[in-house]
Amino acid sequence: MTRPVVVGLGPVPRDIVQPVLGSAADFIDTPSTEDLAVAVGAIVRADVDVDKAVLEQMPALRVLARTGVGTERVDVAEAARRGIPVAITPGSNTDAVAEGALAHLLALTKSLRPLTSLVSEGRWSERTEHSVGDLAGGTLAVLGYGRIGSRVGTLAQAFGMRVVAFDPFVQVSGVEQAGSAQEAVAEASHISIHLPSTPETTGLIDAPFIAGLRPGAILVNLARGDIADNDALLEGLQSGQLAGVGLDVFPGEPPSHHPLFDHPRVVLTPHVMGLSEQSAKKTFEMAAEAVRAVLGGEQPMAVADVPSV
Repeated sequence: MTRPVVVGLGPVPRDIVQPVLGSAADFIDTPSTEDLAVAVGAIVRADVDVDKAVLEQMPALRVLARTGVGTERVDVAEAARRGIPVAITPGSNTDAVAEGALAHLLALTKSLRPLTSLVSEGRWSERTEHSVGDLAGGTLAVLGYGRIGSRVGTLAQAFGMRVVAFDPFVQVSGVEQAGSAQEAVAEASHISIHLPSTPETTGLIDAPFIAGLRPGAILVNLARGDIADNDALLEGLQSGQLAGVGLDVFPGEPPSHHPLFDHPRVVLTPHVMGLSEQSAKKTFEMAAEAVRAVLGGEQPMAVADVPSV
């Protein structure tokens, strides 16, 4: 008797997933149409769209496990209508994203991009024209103080920074709490964004918001691309209101080229800060554990909320 089939949608390493599934199912990393038709489980990468048409190709599907926590590309409501839970993997990349935020903050504070250019282009004599700043003694505003944001706060405190947090969704503890995002950033030398994408946060970082910052602030966004307006970020850099911008996320991915990308005080990464070796392995393992749980008649550890109609 053949075992149930679990498929990967997007690059999912079989050598990590299959040992977790064990004898519960056979994992197929490059599924055919026939494999999709009989699949009882699917492990889905963040950049893969799962809409009604995709779900119709998998009529036997019992569980869909999404690597990460964002479900913007998954039709969660349609999956729920079909009785398919959408499992997520919270906490798998907490340390990786937090370290990525600190990497962006340090790169911008220490002017690594322009200073690298000076050395590589033989412009050593211009080195004093670029400031090399400090995290120690600065104030970091963390917008969004869940798992990742609070970890960023802990790391920043280890660098000697004062941390002010704003989060409308969770109770903040251990650091100063602001009543609004604007209040949190009022005295901030550095800003790290870790908010979810919601109607309230979309477009939050716009021209009026940036105008209210302390001049020369450094801002990094490793949350969701639609929270910050790239035009406003560029204007902030050109006016000196911002001294640096770091982005790991973009309104559309992969993004169309924007003039912001060419600015020497900008650091860019292609939404990979959460994909360190350890975190990637952990998220695949957690996704496979969620699939195995459902096939065994149990509930996954974490399931995406079904949007209200």
